[in-house]
Amino acid sequence: RHPLTWSILFAATLLVCGVHRRAVAGEDWNQFRGPNQIGHSEAKGLPAVWGTGRNVVWQVDLPGAGTSSPVVWGDRVFVTCYSGYALSEDDPGDQSKLMRHVVCVDRNGGNILWKRDFKPLLPESRYAGNGARHGYASSTPVVDERHLYVFFGKSGVYCLDHDGNEQWHVSVGTGIHNWGSAASLRMYRDLIIVNASVESRSLVALNKADGRVVWKVEGIRGAWNTPVLVPVGDRHELVICVPQRVLAFDPETGQKLWECEGIPDRGYVVPSVVYHEGVVYAIGGRQNTALAVRAGGRGDVTKTHLLWKVAKGSNVASPVYHDGHLYWVHERRGVAYCLDAKTGDVVYEKRLEPRPGIVYSAMLYADGKLYCTSQYQGTFVLAARPKFELLARNVFSDDESRCNASPIVSGRQLLFRSDKRLYCIGTTP
Repeated sequence: RHPLTWSILFAATLLVCGVHRRAVAGEDWNQFRGPNQIGHSEAKGLPAVWGTGRNVVWQVDLPGAGTSSPVVWGDRVFVTCYSGYALSEDDPGDQSKLMRHVVCVDRNGGNILWKRDFKPLLPESRYAGNGARHGYASSTPVVDERHLYVFFGKSGVYCLDHDGNEQWHVSVGTGIHNWGSAASLRMYRDLIIVNASVESRSLVALNKADGRVVWKVEGIRGAWNTPVLVPVGDRHELVICVPQRVLAFDPETGQKLWECEGIPDRGYVVPSVVYHEGVVYAIGGRQNTALAVRAGGRGDVTKTHLLWKVAKGSNVASPVYHDGHLYWVHERRGVAYCLDAKTGDVVYEKRLEPRPGIVYSAMLYADGKLYCTSQYQGTFVLAARPKFELLARNVFSDDESRCNASPIVSGRQLLFRSDKRLYCIGTTP
């Protein structure tokens, strides 16, 4: 063939390989609830059953507690922890000894590659009541091909490279709350978006390169949920719940696009929204409410875009959408719900046995299964279909520490953290 033909073929091969590499990298579970932000994975071959000595590919002891989920980029896993204070609600100790940590773990073998320590800005919220149920490392980081971004509440947002070297550090407010800080970071193009409701009653977008504030929205009160980028045509809308309202913003500028009647709680909203084909689904509040609102409107869209609203919900745990249905578990009652996503009608409402106790983690859908982790009674695995079926309850007999983080998907395996350890779970011989 003509040399020019071979050159074109070679260039095309490089282009295809480059696109393939980016596609694979894009599948990394790089932020809270995954690349699609809604706890939904298309992975297959994931285990339903595990425990001490069963389907554990590797495990590693962590340097402290934490309820943030791990994130993955390539062959590295990143997770946050805290130590020195608040290991017991009865005797929390001296807050001046509180230390936060960022840990990098080898994805393949489970070895700790590096650990960085971060001294907090004090005083922090006191370890008591609801704040004692999740601690001081609750916000899941976000990672891209070059950097890791970590949020430690009033101590600020940190940008590290993949070797743990600090690139920048900025404050988004110094407010505290007796329930602590828990919202996770969200990445949008060249922005890191922070729900700083606790720290400054604001929503803040930071430039990824240097941490400067690109835009800031005031008046974000009582929001412990993580903002979600909802695709609408060729653009995105940034959706967050505050007491009594669902709000949507332009992620480029922070301009408010629409608002809708929301969760009827005057104090707070914790669960993050999910979406499917332009419809946003929200649950939350002490009155336990679920609703659906069509995205893409302008102004107050309550009369035009609110599709349904029902008196079912969960005060903390976030739901998932799958195949025309919404699923979640009530954070205290241990009741699993399935709702018809089109109408809001309850398909089933079943109590888990044994009782799961407190459930703060967000539900995960993957491989036809629903994974729901309780604080002290293990992970419940349900069939992802509109008929209740408990497939398994998985516990580690040698790890009775608290679990608030959701399992995440990495390849054909799950990564799961407790206050004590990080686990890689997969089918083993």
